Amino acid sequence: MRVSKEQAAKNRERILQAASRLMREHGIAGVGVDALAEAAGMTHGSLYSQFGSKERLVEEAVAYAISAKGGEVPEDFALDDYVSDYLSPGHRDEPASGCPFAALACEISRQSRGVRDRFTAGVRGTIALLSSRMPSTLKPRQREDKALAAAASMVGALVLARAVNDPKLSADILRATRNSLSG
Repeated sequence: MRVSKEQAAKNRERILQAASRLMREHGIAGVGVDALAEAAGMTHGSLYSQFGSKERLVEEAVAYAISAKGGEVPEDFALDDYVSDYLSPGHRDEPASGCPFAALACEISRQSRGVRDRFTAGVRGTIALLSSRMPSTLKPRQREDKALAAAASMVGALVLARAVNDPKLSADILRATRNSLSG
């Protein structure tokens, strides 16, 4: 049975949504094709006809997650508000809908060049976004350096806050990093 182009596009979107959510929640290695197909309400054949391989699906799901999360950032935002939202207990506790950088960074170095390229492009975009919110009194290189440091601090803090099994330490990591990046 042939599927219309419109339906194929809807199926692709559903697969990418499910894959990006599951990979952020369980990791790339922790999600098999069976789970991806089931979560998207599709068959193995549908996944492979859309993407050709799990590797290609991972590439596109990583790019999708980065783009979707970036689309949630308002056009005009205050950097302090962004940092506070990013380093919040709610964001820490919801990796499936949270930042793909914090959820996937530890696995990306072992992925294909295509996956790493997509991830790198996303990091560059985030640095540019944060840089655009740095004080205009800074020189362009200073703005970029501050954006790089802020992104690395936020992602690192979120990774650590999720990894430790001490709730107070987790909250302290978020709080201390928020405080070091504010103002």
